[in-house]
Amino acid sequence: MNLPLIELQGVYKTYGKGDGKSTVLKGINLAIQTGEFVAIMGHSGSGKSNALNILGCLDTSSDGRYLFDGTPVETMSNQQRALLRRYYLGFVFQGFNLINRTSARENVELPLVYRGTANKQRKILAMQALKTVGLEDYADHTPGELSGGQQQRVAIARAIVTLPKVLLADEPTGNLDTARSQEIMQILLDLNQQQGITIIMVTHEEDMASYAQRRIIFKDGQIIKPQESAL
Repeated sequence: MNLPLIELQGVYKTYGKGDGKSTVLKGINLAIQTGEFVAIMGHSGSGKSNALNILGCLDTSSDGRYLFDGTPVETMSNQQRALLRRYYLGFVFQGFNLINRTSARENVELPLVYRGTANKQRKILAMQALKTVGLEDYADHTPGELSGGQQQRVAIARAIVTLPKVLLADEPTGNLDTARSQEIMQILLDLNQQQGITIIMVTHEEDMASYAQRRIIFKDGQIIKPQESAL
């Protein structure tokens, strides 16, 4: 069997000291293979978002190991983790996080700016990403001129413009109605099935989690119930 793309081994996360000490992750063991679509679920405070932040190199564990494609992340410098985020990871958040006064295309180009990609190539890649999410005709629109579902599609285009190995989505449908949520989930499913992008999604919605191949349930900082999807 191939080594997991992502693996957590005995991961703990603790905040504070003394009487204010709080352990939000308690010995997490988790393995995700290349090409999987995984839904991480749990009530508020269960530790699911803390785990996603560690997987996305937005935070570090207090103890334990995080292996990305066999490489120990916990031994990396801040700069090395930043490069891992820049070249291998894409992020989609509940709140879209778009820059209001710039066009959809310019928002999508932003990760390529950080990479130092030439202007002409940035525009080509951004338009390709917008086409993937069905918004090539809205490239010059600002976020204020787009619906919530369209803004989230722009955010997905921004996340995939760098061709990441892993897409991490934190409640990507949390601000959307049912119809728009289903549109976003179909896009994520297509990215997983057609482009082979590994997707790790945090959600509290059962119907959104049903799009994933596997569910991982968090409770009180621990994983309690992996579950296969009905799809």
